[in-house]
Amino acid sequence: MYTYSFEKLEVWVEVKKLSKDIYTITSKFSPDEKFGLTSQLRRASISICSNIAEGSARKTNKDKAHFTIMAFSSAFEVLNQIIISYELDFINLKEYTALREQIESITNKLNALRNSHQINE
Repeated sequence: MYTYSFEKLEVWVEVKKLSKDIYTITSKFSPDEKFGLTSQLRRASISICSNIAEGSARKTNKDKAHFTIMAFSSAFEVLNQIIISYELDFINLKEYTALREQIESITNKLNALRNSHQINE
């Protein structure tokens, strides 16, 4: 089976794990949040993965950088929603800290990836 370039990116592997963690954690949220934070967190985390994958298929470095920026923005959307989830006591301190550390690592790698696209223009 062929492995696509995005699957080889360490940042994509980390984001895929974050998405799975988000699905696990949000499965414990109140059913009232099904169309609120649960849906928003899941969609935003998947958006990070999807933008990395879509950007990898683009021809120009400018286009690749654009999708990396979109992934970066989605990561901040997830961070915002995690902060709110913590403040509403939907997640505990341990979960909050772990997710926040994952996002910090991911955003650092996305920033480096974006910079590499801009250097290679």
